[in-house]
Amino acid sequence: MATHHLPVLTEAVVRWLDPRPGATLFDGTLGGGGHSRALLTAAGGRGRLIAVDRDPAAWERSGLETAFPEAEVRFLHARFETALADLAAGRLAGAPLDGILLDLGPSSDQLNDPDRGLSFQVDGPLDMRLDPTAGEPVSAWLDQQDEASLTRVLRDFGEVPGARGLARRILAARPITTTAALVALCPPAHRGRGGRRHHPATLVFQALRIAVNAELDHLAAAVEDGVRCLTPGGRIAVIAFHSLEDRIVKQTLRRLAHPCVCPPDLPACACGRRPAITLATRRAVVAGEAERAANPRARSARLRVAERTTNPLS
Repeated sequence: MATHHLPVLTEAVVRWLDPRPGATLFDGTLGGGGHSRALLTAAGGRGRLIAVDRDPAAWERSGLETAFPEAEVRFLHARFETALADLAAGRLAGAPLDGILLDLGPSSDQLNDPDRGLSFQVDGPLDMRLDPTAGEPVSAWLDQQDEASLTRVLRDFGEVPGARGLARRILAARPITTTAALVALCPPAHRGRGGRRHHPATLVFQALRIAVNAELDHLAAAVEDGVRCLTPGGRIAVIAFHSLEDRIVKQTLRRLAHPCVCPPDLPACACGRRPAITLATRRAVVAGEAERAANPRARSARLRVAERTTNPLS
C-alpha cells in the first residue's frame, strides 16, 4: 500500500534531532514513514529505530521494512504513550534513546481514506478511530452521549461556537452513521482569520476525533516518559497541530525545564529540584511560506524541541 502522506517540518526535525550514525531513535507516530526515513538517512542508514503507530496499516505504508538494510528497525502496533511508558519502566527493551519524535494527529493517508471517516470533505462511515481494531466508532460513541457531555466535548476539544445548540441537533438526529450526515448538521462556513473560509465542521470533527481516540488524556505523561528514556544530550521533538495539544506540550516541557517550586521571594533554591531538560527551541518552530504553499497541513504545525540533561526527573 503506497503512502500519499507528506510529512511536515521534516528539515527542521532532522536539524534539531541531528541523528548520528548508530543513533537509537523513536518515532511514536510513524504514519507514512517520511520522518523516520529522513532521520535514518541523516544517520547514514545505520542505527536503531523503534517505529510506533496505533494504525496497523502504517508499517506497510511506510516501506521501512527493507529500506535500510544496515539499520535495526522495529515496528510496534501501539499507542506512543504506552510504548514510552513501557520503555521508561523497563518493560520494553530499547532505551536509552538519542532522539524521539512525536508527530501528533492523523496522517494524510488516514484523512484521505473515506472509510476512516476522519474528513468532512469526503463521505464515508462515521468512524474516526485512528486504530480501526480498537475502541468504538464515533457513530456508536454518539449514541451514548447526553447533551451536557457532548457540549463539553465540542466546547473543550473543538472550541465550537454554539456548542450546546449543535449538540442538541446532533443528538436529535441520531443515529448518525455517515460523515455527510454529520456535516449537514453543522452551520455554514464563515470567514475566519485572514479572510479564509472556515468550515465549522473542521472544529466539530476535531473535537469528536480527539474524544473517541482519547488523544489528550496521556500526552503530558508521554512527554515525561519520553524524557526519562533519553540519554543525556538526547532530544525530544513534538509536532502539534492545534492549540490544545500544543499547550500541553509547551507547559510540560517548561515545567521539566523549570522545576523549582520555591517561593519567588526566596533568595536561593531550597527545594533541590534540577532541570531534567533544557529547551532547545524557545518558541515553536513553524513552516516557511514555501512549505505551507506545498503542504496545507504544515500551516498549523508547531514544533517544540527539548534536550535531556544529566539531572533525573523530580
